[in-house]
Amino acid sequence: MKAYIFPGQGAQFSGMGVDLYEKFPEAQELFEKANKILGFSITDIMFEGTAEELKQTKVTQPAIFLHSTILAKILGENFKPEMVAGHSLGEFSALVANGVLTFEDGLKLVSQRALAMQKACEMQESTMAAVLGLDDLVVEETCASIDGVVVAANYNCPGQLVISGEITAIDKACELLTEKGARRALKLPVGGAFHSPLMEPAREELAEAIKNTTFGEPICPVYQNVVAKAVTNPEDIKHNLMKQLTSPVRWTQSIQQMITDGGTEFIEVGPGKVLQGLMRKIDRSVTASGATV
Repeated sequence: MKAYIFPGQGAQFSGMGVDLYEKFPEAQELFEKANKILGFSITDIMFEGTAEELKQTKVTQPAIFLHSTILAKILGENFKPEMVAGHSLGEFSALVANGVLTFEDGLKLVSQRALAMQKACEMQESTMAAVLGLDDLVVEETCASIDGVVVAANYNCPGQLVISGEITAIDKACELLTEKGARRALKLPVGGAFHSPLMEPAREELAEAIKNTTFGEPICPVYQNVVAKAVTNPEDIKHNLMKQLTSPVRWTQSIQQMITDGGTEFIEVGPGKVLQGLMRKIDRSVTASGATV
C-alpha cells in the first residue's frame, strides 16, 4: 500500500516552493491565494527570506503547510494515497491532502495554530531537548521523577525521543539522562515546550477554531499523532486534532501501525527529507522516498 507522509516544523529552507510557483500556474494561484488569506506576502519570505525570517512561527508553519499541500495538488493523478500521516504540523497538510479539510480552512487553522503557540511560548519560558540512544521507557520514567513540567513530546524513531517542558526541568532531565547512558541529551533551539501541558492555552484557542470548521469524509485513513492508528470518522479526526498540541507526537508508533496495516511505500510530500531518514530508522524493510513533479 502507498502511504504519503507530511513533515512538520524544522523542514523549512530559504527558497522553498519557488520552483513550484514558477513552473505550475495552479501552484502560483494557490500561493497568491495564501498571501491574501494570511494578510502578508509569505511567498516573499519563502522564496527570498533569510533562515532567521523563516524561523518566525507565524511564517514557518504556514510555509511548510503550503509547500506540502500545493505539491500534493500538483502531483494530480499521480497522487493516490491509500493512507496518510503528518508529523505534528504535518497532520494538517495530511488532512487537506486526503480531503478532510479544504486548502483554505487548513491554512486558516495552521495560521491560528502558529499564532496561538507563539502566545503560549511568551507566557512562560520553556524549551525542548533531543534524547538519543535510550529506551523510551527510561526517558519516560526519568521525566516522571522530576519536579516541574517535563514530558515525552516527540517519539521520532527508536532511540530518538524529544522531551518538552520548563527550562529547569529540562536541564535536570538532560543531566539525569546523560548519567543513564544517553548518547546525547541536548536542548533544541526552539521557542517553547510544544506538545506539553504548557501548550494548554494554545490548545484551547485552536480547539475553538477547529470546532467551528467543517471536516469532510477522508478519501483514505489518516494515522493521527495522538492515537497512532487509522482514523476515518470526521468527528473522531476533529476530536484528536483538538488534543494534538498538548499530546505527544507518536510518530514511531504511527509508522509502525501503518506498516502493520499494509504500508510498503512511504512518500514524503513537502520540503526536506527528514521523514525519509526517520522511516529508515523505524523499519528498513519499507521504501521511503520524496515526492517529485
